[in-house]
Amino acid sequence: MNTSADLKKYHGLYNHGATDYLNSVLQVLFMTRDFREAVQRLTNNNPEFIDRHLKDLFDDLRKGTARTKQILETLHIQRVNEQCDAAEYLEKILRLTSPDAAKVFHGELSNTTTCSECRAEMNRDGMFWYLPLPLVDSCSGVYSVEDGLEEFFKTSDLNGENQMYCEQCDTKVNAKRKNVLKHHPDVLILLLKRFDFSYRYMSFVKINSDVDVPYTVEVSENQKYELYAVVEHFGDLRSGHYLSAIKDQDDEDKWFCFNDTTVTQINPPFLDVQYVKSRSAYLLFYRKKETGAQESMVPTNGGSPTSACENYNRKS
Repeated sequence: MNTSADLKKYHGLYNHGATDYLNSVLQVLFMTRDFREAVQRLTNNNPEFIDRHLKDLFDDLRKGTARTKQILETLHIQRVNEQCDAAEYLEKILRLTSPDAAKVFHGELSNTTTCSECRAEMNRDGMFWYLPLPLVDSCSGVYSVEDGLEEFFKTSDLNGENQMYCEQCDTKVNAKRKNVLKHHPDVLILLLKRFDFSYRYMSFVKINSDVDVPYTVEVSENQKYELYAVVEHFGDLRSGHYLSAIKDQDDEDKWFCFNDTTVTQINPPFLDVQYVKSRSAYLLFYRKKETGAQESMVPTNGGSPTSACENYNRKS
């Protein structure tokens, strides 16, 4: 049940045309305490970073419904009535954020290839903001995030036409390749790749598959993460709508739906289940669980809401 205190605690963002894609990720950044506090510790107005504009926006959000005009200008968004990709602009924001704040989301991945003949290893390291999980290989019609992560980190064989050239062997050889997580970010972001190029239609299309979204995930070295935010997408590629469902970090029994200027408290999607089935989940935000943290006991059966934001009213 919503109380007056709950309704006044969080505020929405004005939609300047079709800027819901930006609003949805900005609300997640605001609700990510470590990131918000790092931005608000800003001691200078270094024009190289977007922190000062995020700080102003977060200050405004504490007081009431806020506008994103300065963020739009900083990101050079001029066509405000044009629908864009929330994941793309989340990455743009993080790339413009100071290292002290951005490190919350920064992970490091190593792509390791091992020659099957001489066992020589080639490592290609790189930083990442999110891990992309393709939905196109879902055979059952229901995609499992846990299976997707297992697929992402499993060892693959390079043979036949996919053989690699080994400098030590001086020839093409069979090899094995795998991704290794070298640095676990404080917040692990998973991108469900719902937008894929269709050769049938010769354009990008949206994949509306059901996805089993787990409350907790475990990645390499048994590091556990707990879901606290979901950016959802409704509609098709060019005329859709974004919103976000986010857990209150001060009171983890409460979740809120942020739909532009409207903020409503919703039923916790994982109240009685370990995972939910969703056709709208797009970006998943998982917070690292501290070693030894007590796990909540929930049944393993999954729920089947179409959206975490049950009170979402589709815009006409």
